[in-house]
Amino acid sequence: MKILLLGYGKMGKAIEAIAVKKGHEIVGKINNDNIADLEDYNGSNTDVAIEFSQPGAAYDNLEYCLENDIPVICGTTGWLDNKPEIERLCESNKGTFFYASNYSIGVNIFFKVNEYLAELMEEYSEYNVGIEEIHHTEKKDIPSGTAISIAEGIIANNDKVKAWTLDESENESEVKINSIRKDKVPGTHTVTYKSAIDNIEIKHTAHSREGFALGAVLVAEWIKDKKGVLSMDDFLDI
Repeated sequence: MKILLLGYGKMGKAIEAIAVKKGHEIVGKINNDNIADLEDYNGSNTDVAIEFSQPGAAYDNLEYCLENDIPVICGTTGWLDNKPEIERLCESNKGTFFYASNYSIGVNIFFKVNEYLAELMEEYSEYNVGIEEIHHTEKKDIPSGTAISIAEGIIANNDKVKAWTLDESENESEVKINSIRKDKVPGTHTVTYKSAIDNIEIKHTAHSREGFALGAVLVAEWIKDKKGVLSMDDFLDI
């Protein structure tokens, strides 16, 4: 499989190492320094693009891929206000666009556990829910895309919760996301339901970027010959 890397930071390098080990070819590595080279790639010389860049670059990268017949997998967060436009472009061009806020298999199982717990807790008004996310200091978006996905899972499955916020809130209809940045933390996410009597907590702790990178490569292998707007729900079929 011929893979184009859009973004060649720590995640791009981790993806490259796993992809090469699995026998795939990296046909290009695009970042801010050589963005003009992106014009060399199209559906005839690239099987799939994996996009882990920066919020300011993601939209243009995705637009290029969808206009040039390159199936694209995206893990960049912080640009999602424009995601509906990319989805429409994918559909109109009969392209392939896969987005996930997190490619770790463990995190996506955690998402499902979170949704189920949110549904169970709906009838227990004495519990208030909160989310904490801890990431490395180089992460630019706050809150993390994964934390937003967790919050959206709670909102969709618990009618008491209507929105998420980064601010301190006494409003029981809002789930507070507490974002913490520490050196060399790949990612920790905790959901806590608190009451005067006890707490209920679920937590996912990443030990390295390898789980995220491996998930992205597995999706790249799976996506061959598939069309449309796709997600981890399609890939995992949980």
